[in-house]
Amino acid sequence: MPTTRQTRNRYNRIAWLYDLMEMPMERLLFAPWRRRLTTVVEGEEILEVGVGTGKNFSCYPPGITVTGVDLSPRMLERAARRARDDGASVNLAEMDVQQLAFPDNTFDTIFATFVFCSVPDPVRGLAEVRRVCRAGGRLILLEHVRPQSSLKGFLFDILNPLTVRLTGANINRRTPENLKKAGWKIRVEENLKSDIVKWIEAEP
Repeated sequence: MPTTRQTRNRYNRIAWLYDLMEMPMERLLFAPWRRRLTTVVEGEEILEVGVGTGKNFSCYPPGITVTGVDLSPRMLERAARRARDDGASVNLAEMDVQQLAFPDNTFDTIFATFVFCSVPDPVRGLAEVRRVCRAGGRLILLEHVRPQSSLKGFLFDILNPLTVRLTGANINRRTPENLKKAGWKIRVEENLKSDIVKWIEAEP
């Protein structure tokens, strides 16, 4: 399993190419799913984990300010430029989701899109997110996960080392199970693309 340092270095290395690499999937699938954030992100204190190059900025509801964190400083540089271009109200910080520098019970809504596929220890990261989520708050995830089919799951397991090396993303993460291990209660689990891409809402 890649370490935090290796994950940071990998995303620093591909930051300049990241948006171009994902452009086909972004246009075909991801962008419409991201726009759903406009209707569900709410509260006074909001956190986006794994802000990346800022692909969600155009989906922020009007009138809110978001705290956005990411492990990679080079991804954050690109996010800062996009925030200026999009006029997004976001406070960016370099931070590891596995060790968040926020007090307990800070945020009303926390969200992440295609992030916990690349966190070295996803259960630890999800537990940290739960720590900083207020009682009555909500976690929103858009994630790709390991399919339940035995054959597809086996293929994803076989291909996973290659995808990690190329993009930093694991394609065989069991995110719903990881959420439960971290103490979250799943309230919504919706399949968006077969059972590989999911929209998940959870409460601490």
